[in-house]
Amino acid sequence: MGAIDFNKRAANLLVWLLLGTMPYWMTAIGGYVELGSRAVVLGLGAMSLNFLLGYTGVLSFGHAAYFGLGAYGAGMMIRYVAPSTGLAIATGILVGTVAAAIIGPLIIRLRGVYFAMVTIAFGQVFYFIAFRWNAVTGGDDGLTGWTRLPIDLGFTQIDILHNPIAFYYLVLVLFAVAVGIMAFLLRSPFGRTLLAIRENERRARFLGIPVDRHIWISWIISCGFVSLAGALYALLNNFVDPRALYWTQSGDFVIMAVLGGMRSFWGPLLGAAIFVVLQDYLSSQTENWMSFLGLFFVLIVLFFPRGVLGIIRRKVTP
Repeated sequence: MGAIDFNKRAANLLVWLLLGTMPYWMTAIGGYVELGSRAVVLGLGAMSLNFLLGYTGVLSFGHAAYFGLGAYGAGMMIRYVAPSTGLAIATGILVGTVAAAIIGPLIIRLRGVYFAMVTIAFGQVFYFIAFRWNAVTGGDDGLTGWTRLPIDLGFTQIDILHNPIAFYYLVLVLFAVAVGIMAFLLRSPFGRTLLAIRENERRARFLGIPVDRHIWISWIISCGFVSLAGALYALLNNFVDPRALYWTQSGDFVIMAVLGGMRSFWGPLLGAAIFVVLQDYLSSQTENWMSFLGLFFVLIVLFFPRGVLGIIRRKVTP
């Protein structure tokens, strides 16, 4: 147990060291800071999905709805209500989380493919609202006429608009808070109960665990975190359009989670980093980049079902 705990601490330290220094080594290897920000934001989205999928055992293909609601909530707050980055992030989280809390009771009794299909259906409802409500959302052209603003701390301002490194560290701080809460919840009795539901739902019910209530809470928490990711994604791009709500974005989150290593804490972040970097590189080389990315994903699933992190663990563990 001591060796396992040491390995976990070393892995955590390595992850935070890489994230903390990313703006410097990313540029040294030919990347750019905004790519690192995108990887962290989408990594948070994939880890949010994995909270529900990997630790509760419930597959959702509708997380793009709450990712997109978080993005639209942030953009519309700055565009129509108050020019404040902090309020924009808070609004994005609130909009996505409240929507998930309302929809949750309608779907938590479903399982398997039925749950996944209903989450897609609700997600498509939000997508078509954003697509057709031109006067407010901008329709297919997206929500424009706004931009993220410097953060005023009273004694100083953090220029996250013109300084991509400052924006990256804002993203990293919020990411750290989110994953810290995730880790705390998963180590708590609530998290152990989610694992029990994932492993054997019938036995969990027999033990008196209110399964539907726990799945609903897990759903809300997961959607709350992905709403934060959506708000940060909108601020990263200074733009949001209906594609953020489309079901293919949910598919991307599933791919990231499976690619990196589902049921592992850092696996989805690793999968997101690989996905973002490959997407950025391949799309600059060929118009058929999705085919190559899809082939890579299929090979990982066929030969390494535990994902890239599973490969690393197999190499490292004696």
